[in-house]
Amino acid sequence: MVDDELVDLIYEAAAAPGLWLSVLEKLGQTVGSPGATLIVPGLGRWLATPSIEETVAELVSSGLISTNERTRGLVAFDHPGFVTDQDIFPLEQIPSIPAYRDFFIPRGGGLGVGTIIPSPTGDAMIFHVERPIAEGPVPRAAVDTLDGLRPHLARASLLSTRLEFERVTAAAAALELMGLPGAVLGSGGRVMFTNRLLEGLMPTVIQDRRARIAISDPNADRLLEQALAHLTGGQAPPFSIPVPAREGDPPMIVHLMPIRGSAHDVFTSATAIVVVTPVVPRDVPSAEVVQGLFDLTPAEARVAREIGRGKTVNDIAASSNVSVATVRTHVKSVLYKTGLHRQSELTGLLRGLPQLQSKPD
Repeated sequence: MVDDELVDLIYEAAAAPGLWLSVLEKLGQTVGSPGATLIVPGLGRWLATPSIEETVAELVSSGLISTNERTRGLVAFDHPGFVTDQDIFPLEQIPSIPAYRDFFIPRGGGLGVGTIIPSPTGDAMIFHVERPIAEGPVPRAAVDTLDGLRPHLARASLLSTRLEFERVTAAAAALELMGLPGAVLGSGGRVMFTNRLLEGLMPTVIQDRRARIAISDPNADRLLEQALAHLTGGQAPPFSIPVPAREGDPPMIVHLMPIRGSAHDVFTSATAIVVVTPVVPRDVPSAEVVQGLFDLTPAEARVAREIGRGKTVNDIAASSNVSVATVRTHVKSVLYKTGLHRQSELTGLLRGLPQLQSKPD
């Protein structure tokens, strides 16, 4: 019998992603286990209840999530419902299968039940509940209960996927309102969404290639390729890549800003936002605008604005009544967050941003 309260919680989670962890806890209770997870193997993204958080993190980071016998067996079983480990493998053989023997069983698991839900983006989502092998197979009644919940899980997770995609594409649309060409990138740097301003730079400055976004200038594109490679590894700071002037276009800077992982990001394949700014003489934008674009603290934003106006560190320290060391610390943080290396680059970047209307600072 389907739990109406759990069904309601599932649909609430579709619009409020923070509730998905509660959904996983309830799924675990259905099987008599606190360990449940939602994984998108192709993206390396996941959400798990605390009892198996470390195990899932290791499973994903090691690459085992896509190569272990359990996942391969679940995919090959091709069943539109929940599948237990004993459905895939003879129960007596499970302790000798490498993935179980060397990974799941030593970490307190070994028997479980899961299902694969395909996404319109092509990224499959796996809901899985782990169970200690010592407790025996998952009861068939529990599987039947989970099967009753599966259509709701599918609809709600797909709705979450759509809502999260709308969230990140709204960011690109907001950039257009600010006069900035922008795009949302998926895994590997492939283009998911572009605003019209960025489309206007294609193909002379930016190219939408099959494998990934590219820059027409070969040297700049090599830097972009390196930045995307770092981004895939999850350790990349924001990058800013200079593009020389060509065919009447001014010099430009391509900014690659990662979409940082969080619980709800499991539902979108978006990994970064690209912003292109022309380097032309303009008034430096206000501190609020600079802060919003690069996620700076208020103090960092004020320092960045003054650097953009051509002020030196000593000038800023004197006018702000703070130490030179403090200003240098802020400059260092600003350069890191904007992906730049020198103050002169920061000046060029900020003078390339359009002047926006905002409250005086």
